[in-house]
Amino acid sequence: MRIRRRALVFATMSAVLCTAGFMPSAGEAAADNGAGEETKSYAETYRLTADDVANINALNESAPAASSAGPSFRAPDSDDRVTPPAEPLDRMPDPYRPSYGRAETVVNNYIRKWQQVYSHRDGRKQQMTEEQREWLSYGCVGVTWVNSGQYPTNRLAFASFDEDRFKNELKNGRPRSGETRAEFEGRVAKESFDEEKGFQRAREVASVMNRALENAHDESAYLDNLKKELANGNDALRNEDARSPFYSALRNTPSFKERNGGNHDPSRMKAVIYSKHFWSGQDRSSSADKRKYGDPDAFRPAPGTGLVDMSRDRNIPRSPTSPGEGFVNFDYGWFGAQTEADADKTVWTHGNHYHAPNGSLGAMHVYESKFRNWSEGYSDFDRGAYVITFIPKSWNTAPDKVKQGWP
Repeated sequence: MRIRRRALVFATMSAVLCTAGFMPSAGEAAADNGAGEETKSYAETYRLTADDVANINALNESAPAASSAGPSFRAPDSDDRVTPPAEPLDRMPDPYRPSYGRAETVVNNYIRKWQQVYSHRDGRKQQMTEEQREWLSYGCVGVTWVNSGQYPTNRLAFASFDEDRFKNELKNGRPRSGETRAEFEGRVAKESFDEEKGFQRAREVASVMNRALENAHDESAYLDNLKKELANGNDALRNEDARSPFYSALRNTPSFKERNGGNHDPSRMKAVIYSKHFWSGQDRSSSADKRKYGDPDAFRPAPGTGLVDMSRDRNIPRSPTSPGEGFVNFDYGWFGAQTEADADKTVWTHGNHYHAPNGSLGAMHVYESKFRNWSEGYSDFDRGAYVITFIPKSWNTAPDKVKQGWP
């Protein structure tokens, strides 16, 4: 969910920064990214107003309701979101703009690329429908929504956490100058997560699932294949309870049941991946420090399996650590099913914010980022989960290769 930087002349910027309602200056919301470098907040980096952040969060919180209510649903009264107009199927995209390790374009141009490259159903290009453009208009989550065909449920999420590093640092380390104990523990917990290893774990499991899907023409055959694959690989997931979301993920995928999708035939489906960045301190009954600086115990992966219990993820943003501060509640990136082995060369597609061409936020932009750019994140987030879902093989929203930008 990258936010475009607003162009302001120096005199205007000086006046704006003194105006009540804008986020604090650089440094006040900064956090350490684990490499000794500061990671700024969304709002701080892109000079979002307090109202901008509030509107983004309100819409993000309303999106799950919209996913079940259909395109006629309208979020809160303050929602100035607009559905992008239809693009002619034969109109080619304009070149993307290179920007700090990613390629950037406006949402209308992304629709053109999507229609040319990702829209295919059974090999035929499709025009993005009004409903799909409505989904896309929600911003970062909209990109994953339109490519996966459903609002992300995040039920099958994976991450990697170094328990030994965490314990050793708590035992032998100490807070930095000016850092409270709560800040120290939150920082150490965040630094003990390894996003690349979490991503690789999700890829391993998706590969196992895809082998199990082959030649399985009913769910029972798929589950039998899956258990055999897990046993052959001595994977800890083989011990998951039958009620685990790991085993129910396929049957709970809407496109698996659709006649023009999987039609209840597992062999017509494939496992794909997306990512979510979010905040750990979401429990409103916990201490104020945990809501500000992170809950070290929250959203840790299960040892062995790497599964993350996302049932307590309520899209609640980080609490302000100083007056006037604000944080956005999540960020989504779409990976799909790329076969590139080097994580650093993979491409993640995401949006900045919801589409509001007539509002203060402006038009939605779409980014195609390399993994390092995507996983760097912001101080708004201290967790990164890599999630498996399913789409029909007849869809082309998750091709083997993704080319950054256009052409």
